[in-house]
Amino acid sequence: MQINLDRLVRDIEKYAEYGKNNNGGITRPSFSKADHEVRALFIQELEELGLNVTIDGAANIWGRKKGTGKQEGTIVIGSHLDSVPNGGKYDGPLGVLTAKEIIKTLIEHDIMLDHDLEIVSFTAEESNDFNLSTFGSRSFAGKLPAEMLETVHDSKGNLIKTELEKVGGGLEKFPAMGQMAEEKKAFIELHIEQGKRLESRNLSVAVINKFVGMYRSTVRVSGQANHSGTTMMEHRQDALAAAAEIILEVERHCREDETDLVGSVGKLNVFPNATNIIPGQVEFNLEVRGEDGDRIYKVVDLIRESWKTIAQKRQVEVEEEIFLRQDPIDLDQEIVSILQRTAEEMKEPYRTFASMAVHDAAHMAAVTKSAMIFVKSINGKSHCPEEISLPEDIEKAGNLMLKSLMNIDRELSKNMTEKNGTQVFREAANR
Repeated sequence: MQINLDRLVRDIEKYAEYGKNNNGGITRPSFSKADHEVRALFIQELEELGLNVTIDGAANIWGRKKGTGKQEGTIVIGSHLDSVPNGGKYDGPLGVLTAKEIIKTLIEHDIMLDHDLEIVSFTAEESNDFNLSTFGSRSFAGKLPAEMLETVHDSKGNLIKTELEKVGGGLEKFPAMGQMAEEKKAFIELHIEQGKRLESRNLSVAVINKFVGMYRSTVRVSGQANHSGTTMMEHRQDALAAAAEIILEVERHCREDETDLVGSVGKLNVFPNATNIIPGQVEFNLEVRGEDGDRIYKVVDLIRESWKTIAQKRQVEVEEEIFLRQDPIDLDQEIVSILQRTAEEMKEPYRTFASMAVHDAAHMAAVTKSAMIFVKSINGKSHCPEEISLPEDIEKAGNLMLKSLMNIDRELSKNMTEKNGTQVFREAANR
């Protein structure tokens, strides 16, 4: 039994028409007209498959295929359908549409799992005008309570609670998500890699076992603004020149680290930002990501020590304000092991590594057993029209997910039976 690749590719192309722009990219942020249209299409198709469709408080769309009833709870597969501005057709939709194709395949082969099977499309996974990325999965996991969202609005003044109501959600439905979360027994998300690790090894798939930790801060370099023509070079306290050296130190220390740790600097603001004035102040954001939380902070400490030397030499001041300390998130080892064993059974070469970006599976890990499958990205491109994963790689990943799903259903059922058997034995022994 295998997925129908031709049908899946047609599905990907069909969904890519919603929000398509003249550059060949897709602009489909959550709550936009294109998002409303693609939601309606998705719901219609789930209903045509005979699934029971539910829209929760965060406007996440759930479709449920009944199982045999032998086991309580559901196994969930899916991702998201929204996109960044001028994005690609695979980031998010590939996971949702592959999940839909898997359900079609099971229906065609008249196969029922012991658990109920659910497909989900999470709301607003991508960064958006409400400044709430991974909104749907965070809300479902209880990390964004309704009271926190009452006054949240976008740059046009639209309240998020109003936008949720337009697509079937609503803050008054948030408490029910806690009850829904209790029945989820596992979540598996398929996603494009958005990097070159698979391509560099000529592999189609990877099993993801964790999400990296993340450190972010705002750094302010303060020097002395002055006339650029009359201030001699030896008399300058140029904040931008100092910031340039500081930024290079970030790159140097992250390159020298022996792990997969990465560091970046972005969002520079230069003051007063005039041609004939030596910059008096520069602000930028620092980000460091890595699998090992202690390693992240060790590298950050090394970077800070370098800054002290530069600040003293250039007679500037460096201040830092930390606004994010996110620890690495381990995914469920049982589910990860089943994905690995399934790939080996299929004789499909794979690697196991951490995701460098946060996905919905990271937040679902707070709710249930969670893991991910990555698909090779050509040239590592993502969040752009050139984003692509080849059909042959998609097919391998889709079949791996299909077979893993059946193995997960079997293993969870077996473990529950053994657990119940042990409990019966203990109760009998205590009589």
